[in-house]
Amino acid sequence: MKAVCVFCGSSFGARTAYADVAAETGRIIAEQGLTLVYGGAKVGLMGTVADAALAAGGQVIGVLPVALQEKELAHEKLSELHIVSSMHERKAKMADLSDGFIALPGGAGTMEEIFEVWTWGQLGLHGKPCGFLNADGYYDQLIAFFDHQTVEGFMKPVMRDMVKVAGSPGDLLDLFRAYEPPSTPKWIKKDET
Repeated sequence: MKAVCVFCGSSFGARTAYADVAAETGRIIAEQGLTLVYGGAKVGLMGTVADAALAAGGQVIGVLPVALQEKELAHEKLSELHIVSSMHERKAKMADLSDGFIALPGGAGTMEEIFEVWTWGQLGLHGKPCGFLNADGYYDQLIAFFDHQTVEGFMKPVMRDMVKVAGSPGDLLDLFRAYEPPSTPKWIKKDET
């Protein structure tokens, strides 16, 4: 693993714990000699994770759609900044540059990004780990819903187990290093759960 993509909020959220874990994530990624790939903005948790990685001497690659660059959200001090034409191109570029994907606390955009790469993994389009950094219990209800989806037959247990969950960035990166993509097909047959 050489590069880790972090999806996270462009705001700070309601608890200081979220900014703390974003800073810890950026720092640990840099200290472990990994490149941080993220959305390229200087605001919210996005700016926090990038600033912490840079302060720890890490390489940080941002991928930002031109529409957001024009709103002056671009981080000016990154190792590399790729300006792309659309959100679709942004996600594809981030996926190409990364060997694993972490979701820190965030909103609809963060969910959409992590769900897309997790789905690509379920479909066998890549074998890269995906995980939720469950800072201060932020993702507890979502993780419970994944279990509900599995019980209700909309997700195979092996597909549920693909997504990793940890309370600290170091623990999540350890899970990523041990990750083995499933070899079972995604689809659930009518008589199978």
